[in-house]
Amino acid sequence: MKKSREKLIEKFLLFSALVTILTTIGIILVLSIEAVKFFREVPIFTFFTDTEWTPLFTNKRYGILPLLSGTFLTAFIAIAFALPLGLVIAIYLSEYAPKKFREYVKPSLELLAAVPTVVYGFFALTVVTPFLQSFIPGLSGFNSLSAGIVMGIMIIPIISSLSEDALRAVPKSLREAAYGMGSTRLQTALKVAVPAASSGILVSIILAISRAVGETMIVAIAAGQQPRLTMNPLVPIETLTAYIVQVSLGDVPHNSIEYRTIFAAGITLFAFTFILNNISQWIRNKYREKYE
Repeated sequence: MKKSREKLIEKFLLFSALVTILTTIGIILVLSIEAVKFFREVPIFTFFTDTEWTPLFTNKRYGILPLLSGTFLTAFIAIAFALPLGLVIAIYLSEYAPKKFREYVKPSLELLAAVPTVVYGFFALTVVTPFLQSFIPGLSGFNSLSAGIVMGIMIIPIISSLSEDALRAVPKSLREAAYGMGSTRLQTALKVAVPAASSGILVSIILAISRAVGETMIVAIAAGQQPRLTMNPLVPIETLTAYIVQVSLGDVPHNSIEYRTIFAAGITLFAFTFILNNISQWIRNKYREKYE
């Protein structure tokens, strides 16, 4: 009876794993099939080199660069905002905070990741943008700066929580050796714990970048829907995800080339997030240090 139950559980776990793998394969197949149909009509060289993206206009251009620049600009602003704050929080919780304080604060911080992104989007549009406009006169109502900052707030828990876990995994003996040599607590944190946990910290940063690149609602609400090739954070831009939302609203006829642009944009986004996730996995495997 016990053996049959174990086998049933094993088969259920195998089934769950297969469902996940098959779902991923199905998504890749759908994206690939529709993207191939798109690239039969639009040369892939034009897709990656043209500097204008206007498939919904009369003069149609299919250069993905404006959407890519918008995506990476907002992700860069988000990381620039979240990285220092997330690392400071991780170091404080790991090296300075009392145990009881950490037990309450860390779950509270992680609640930020559970806030619906549509709420973050309206927060960016109605609170952060007017606040920034009070001292940045040229800031547009839709812009990548406020969207990037709020995305940074959203990904702080990813960096702080994973980095704190990596710092706490550093053996206590390393810290004691540093204290024994006369190091202060700050020196021990910055010159012993952080380097020893660097692979875990790097992985948290790359996963946060991947999350920022794939974010949809914040950029759709606060960054605007004007694809332009620019690095100016004060003007409206459009990201890959925001464009997919725009076309998916239902105004574009199915099976048209305009509709297939979302699959071309989608597989581009999938490729970038897939590469980032694999880089984080490679870094974790290559640079992970094992302590006995």
